[in-house]
Amino acid sequence: MPRQARLVFPGVALHVTQRGHNRKACFGHDTDHLVYLTVLHQLLAKSGCALHAYCLMTNHVHLLLTPSDAHSCAELMRDLGQRYVQYFNRRYGRSGTLWEGRFHSCMVESPEYVLACHRYIELNPVRAGMVPSAAAYRWSSHNGNSGRLDNKLLTRHAEYLALSHDEASRQSAYRQLFDQVDDAAFLAAIRDATNGGFPLVGETLKARIKASGRRTEPRKPGPAPGSAQQEDALSGGLGF
Repeated sequence: MPRQARLVFPGVALHVTQRGHNRKACFGHDTDHLVYLTVLHQLLAKSGCALHAYCLMTNHVHLLLTPSDAHSCAELMRDLGQRYVQYFNRRYGRSGTLWEGRFHSCMVESPEYVLACHRYIELNPVRAGMVPSAAAYRWSSHNGNSGRLDNKLLTRHAEYLALSHDEASRQSAYRQLFDQVDDAAFLAAIRDATNGGFPLVGETLKARIKASGRRTEPRKPGPAPGSAQQEDALSGGLGF
């Protein structure tokens, strides 16, 4: 069965994740992080994607970006993956794939979901027990978004800009978002949505997606049609 096309609307942000093959490390040294981010920076304008948040973990990456057209994100991830793997294989004397299949993504829209996705991405190393705070992790967008550093990779999302009327106030409001406790329901929702390709969007966009014939949430679990009959036939053939 052919894979379902990714759900992408130009101008609507995507939460993107990509894991190392067999969950093995895809970053072994600080230089590796720097090379990945340098290549990402070079490809953003070429692909027509705007990057809002990111986090490079040991064996996977998170990106929050907005594509300018339906193919921008796929082109970015293809070129980024290829160029980084070529570097990584040369550096470590290896060959073959580095990534675990194709990347996962979900659309993210509305103030509720966009800013929560920023938090989700930048708090990954804290939840993993790697650092005590998002600000203590070098390989994420947090210090850029919170105003502690000037990060040239980042483009402010409209929901970030709506936090306040000036940049200093926005940065302060953004830092305050990280004083909140994680919402377990949102953590589960964004993981399920990203892995399944389902959107986390407001009701207006959700209705538009449904009208296009695409599902906006996973099917409820249950036996596949015909599974009971198939099991009966197989068990009968085996004599039990």
